[in-house]
Amino acid sequence: MLPIIITGGPGAGKTTLLNALAEEGYTTYAESSRTLIEQQSRRDNGILPWTNLPEFANLCLELMMEQKRCALEHKVAFMDRAIPDIVAYLRVGGCEVPQAFISGSAGYHRQVFACAPEASIYVQDAVRPHSFEEALHIHQRLVESYSELGYQVVEVPWGSVTERVAFIRRALASEAMMSG
Repeated sequence: MLPIIITGGPGAGKTTLLNALAEEGYTTYAESSRTLIEQQSRRDNGILPWTNLPEFANLCLELMMEQKRCALEHKVAFMDRAIPDIVAYLRVGGCEVPQAFISGSAGYHRQVFACAPEASIYVQDAVRPHSFEEALHIHQRLVESYSELGYQVVEVPWGSVTERVAFIRRALASEAMMSG
């Protein structure tokens, strides 16, 4: 199965959901952009999305291409964000989207699971500087970008982590039955 993406605006519980999937034995890949922000923040002239979005996007592309290659070696793998997220963030930032990002956006499972930001858990921090309203706007742009790139966006309803994992499992099982 192609790598399965879990996306959504900041503060949507994606990382918690991925951690729960990992606990169930699935292969998961952490959000590379957050890792890059943490790494780049420690450097004197670090490349950060709010100071140099195009260059930061290039760093993400490289890392996410490697994640996708590794994920393809597993029967089922979940990604916390993927290359189409970079496309959306570049659009949010008013930047040009180079063809490498559009081409790199192919090769994932056709169903993409989108988690909307949730006010009750939303926290701004050094790695998540957006207001809740900005997070909602980003979420909408992510959904639009994935749809434009030909993916079927499945909104994951807010609920307990157990309920959200069960929702994803049911959606994947239903899709497999329909295509099989």
